[in-house]
Amino acid sequence: MKSFTVGLIQMALGCDAKDNLARAGQQVIEAGHDGAQVVCLPELFRTPYFCQHENTVHFDLAEPVPGPTTAVLRRVAEQAGVVVLVPVFERQAPGLYYNSVAVIDCDGGYLGKYRKMHLPDDPGYHEKFYFTPGDLGFTVFDTGFGKIGTLICWDQWFPEAARLTAMQQAAVLFYPTAIGWHPSEKDQWGQQQRDAWRTVQRGHAIANGVYVAAVNRIGHEVPQEGGAGIQFWGSSFLADPQGVVLAQASDDKEERLIGTIDMQHLEDVRRNWPFWRDRRVDAYTELRRRHLDREPTD
Repeated sequence: MKSFTVGLIQMALGCDAKDNLARAGQQVIEAGHDGAQVVCLPELFRTPYFCQHENTVHFDLAEPVPGPTTAVLRRVAEQAGVVVLVPVFERQAPGLYYNSVAVIDCDGGYLGKYRKMHLPDDPGYHEKFYFTPGDLGFTVFDTGFGKIGTLICWDQWFPEAARLTAMQQAAVLFYPTAIGWHPSEKDQWGQQQRDAWRTVQRGHAIANGVYVAAVNRIGHEVPQEGGAGIQFWGSSFLADPQGVVLAQASDDKEERLIGTIDMQHLEDVRRNWPFWRDRRVDAYTELRRRHLDREPTD
């Protein structure tokens, strides 16, 4: 297997969807000039993060996949000769919407999509109001440069999602993301929250012997409905199969991160940390249960 180079686009997103799309396309082209072969954009990159409140007017932002956004970025992908991961607010039918990522190959061909499986329902993150849980399973895409997996934001916290994607021979797990601080909590809990976010994803890299790429947005977004908003913490990063952070973005600047998915390094790590060999797949059937509530034995 050949090594390949990835580009992570950390952006601030404004209210003008056309401008966000144009800037994203230009960032993809520039990432290609920087040597990137597979480029990932942040979650729901065409708009501010509208899930801070429940408001039916925001359903008007949704579009089919393939659709207008993928059409633009298919042309960009073909022009730049890069694979592009395109997060989209997907409309499948009236009243049926998903938080999705479309994958465009380096010749502009549409490879398919992933629909977010785990949806948060927390203050400022009302995704269960807007999105249906994903129904396409955990998917790997065989691109022109290598096999990649993509999950989305809240999926970051679930080791099962990372494992099932890595089991399909993904060399890198991409996590397009929209995560940040509630301003009132930042001073007390901000460092712990971000460290937990970074640590769990590095853990996925180590446990599965894969690269992990987290791609976040930046900026303090106050929604039109009011409130304190969310201060997105950026901090996009690429970690190797030993959890080593190879590239790290700031918490407040637009940046492009470039890093290599070194297939020989992946092979070497798995030979020396043979977690895949030692998995007791015969003993894990109870993972299909939500909780193990056994009766006392004495």
